[in-house]
Amino acid sequence: MEFTKGHGTGNDFVILPDPDGALDLTPGLVAALCDRRRGLGGDGVLRVVRAAKHPDGAALAGEAEWFMDYWNSDGSFAEMCGNGARVFVRYLLATGLATPSGGALPLATRAGLVRARVEGEAVAVEMRRPRLYDAAIATIGGLTLPGAAVDVGNPHLVCALPASLELSGLDLTRAPEVDPSVFPAGVNVEFTAPGEPVDGTDGHVLMRVYERGSAETLSCGTGACAVAAVALRDAGRDTGTVAVDVPGGRLTVTVTADSCWLSGPAVLVATGDITLPNLLP
Repeated sequence: MEFTKGHGTGNDFVILPDPDGALDLTPGLVAALCDRRRGLGGDGVLRVVRAAKHPDGAALAGEAEWFMDYWNSDGSFAEMCGNGARVFVRYLLATGLATPSGGALPLATRAGLVRARVEGEAVAVEMRRPRLYDAAIATIGGLTLPGAAVDVGNPHLVCALPASLELSGLDLTRAPEVDPSVFPAGVNVEFTAPGEPVDGTDGHVLMRVYERGSAETLSCGTGACAVAAVALRDAGRDTGTVAVDVPGGRLTVTVTADSCWLSGPAVLVATGDITLPNLLP
């Protein structure tokens, strides 16, 4: 089976070309591919399939040729992955499978239609505007933190750390505890601290994240969008640009009146073949 490995600010993915949807992709195979000792290693799998050939993308086939079939590293589905979308677009362009029309490239996802554009070394994707819809708490290591629930096509809980605590001191080896009645499908939990001012932005936030289905990752694009929306709200703003620093680098989020742009590096690092009998038990 052919594969490509890529990442966006350290959020890494195994990319599988499957234009006609012929690959029998299963939760077990996804988990094996993402295993960092016995497989290729990754926070998730991106299957590259034509929208018309996938049941979850067929409704958008008239607007986008390609569907991003994203799986978490544990073999579960996710509605959306911001960094995954950016890496997916980089792959389409690098392999000649797509060419931007008028500078933009449409992409079908489980969260709906996403537009992308290339900005030099960066790839930006336009997603739905983050929606702050509830308050909730997360408990981790005996620490209980209030947070804001945010919908970015997938669920997030953004929790600011008290000034007396450091992000680096959080133990994210276990999933934070959250109220399942608020997040029945699970949730990505972001922990934040303020950063120093960054020129050209309306805010700067430092972030770590525990992603459902993948544990702690070096970056989360939709999480950065959720964090930016909360930062703007706390600053009394509805729109603006926020720099979000994650362990894997910096993402820039611009929230407009009706959407949200996520921008940052998207890199392809390897291509090759993997022998399935050697991968699966």
